[in-house]
Amino acid sequence: MGGEKSSRREFIGTVAIGITGARLAAPMMADASETTKVGDMPYRVLGRSGEKVSLLGLGGYHIGTQRDEAESIRIIRAAVDAGVNFLDNCWDYNDGASEIRMGKALRDGYRQKVFLMTKTDGQVKDVYNRQLDECLRRLQTDHIDLVQFHEIIRPTDPDRIFGPGGAFEAALAARQAGKIRYIGFTGHKDPDIHLKMLHTGFARGFTFDAVQMPLNVMDAHFKSFAHKVVPVLVEHKIGVLGMKPLGGGIILNSKTATPTECLHYAMNLKTSVVIHGCDSMERLNQGLEAARTFHTLSEPELSALLAKTSQAGARGEFELFKTTRNFDGTWHNPNWLG
Repeated sequence: MGGEKSSRREFIGTVAIGITGARLAAPMMADASETTKVGDMPYRVLGRSGEKVSLLGLGGYHIGTQRDEAESIRIIRAAVDAGVNFLDNCWDYNDGASEIRMGKALRDGYRQKVFLMTKTDGQVKDVYNRQLDECLRRLQTDHIDLVQFHEIIRPTDPDRIFGPGGAFEAALAARQAGKIRYIGFTGHKDPDIHLKMLHTGFARGFTFDAVQMPLNVMDAHFKSFAHKVVPVLVEHKIGVLGMKPLGGGIILNSKTATPTECLHYAMNLKTSVVIHGCDSMERLNQGLEAARTFHTLSEPELSALLAKTSQAGARGEFELFKTTRNFDGTWHNPNWLG
């Protein structure tokens, strides 16, 4: 009987340690006061810019994978009509089709309703300028609200972009010319590379307006952007853009979290926007429902979610963008960098 009680005590102790560990591992969480709601859509402020952006953002990549262009346009406009005002895109998405479709969708007064973001791959001035001009033409606009240096995934990227003749000089000139309003960067490989990009900017007296990175239930356990990068962004009042909340759907293969749990976890962080890829009305409605039902997670809810995803997330096997080259567009196409 004594042995049975001892085993039970050990079991309870193990569970308690697991839950406590999950709680201690929790990254920075948004405060309820940081979110305002208009209709069914929550909004937050994009760092020190003061821009109010929808907590749910519409991803640009999947817009170009939808086979029917008219359906892509319908998805974009339906998102905006539902309160989504943050639109994501990139110069290289689907050979430009994503930007072209978004540009068509933003006709008829829709451009004025959104905060438009896109990304460029060029790391030297002439390539950056060419790509930016193509983005403006495809998106059918005279300015883009936020343009980000895309795929900062190599330790050498920051020095090249900020070096002599680098794309940073071109971005500052484009901002001065009114082609862009804010400057950011993205990456999905390693939080230490994000930190190098940030500190390379700081050393030159420059602070980015926004930074984009994977923020999901698996990230909490492996090479965590939420743990290492988000606190620095919050300290410097830089907008936090979360992407890959479902890891391109791969996280769902772990059978440890539902789509809504994944989206709610990302929304519960100190994110300004959670960017959700939508290639169908079904995917869009999934995101809209998650935004509508979002509530600040309690400590027990968060601890339980982190506990049940910890084993699956420990080695990055459900975050292939961190552990493989599968998601590295500029690795497969180095000419995009210039």
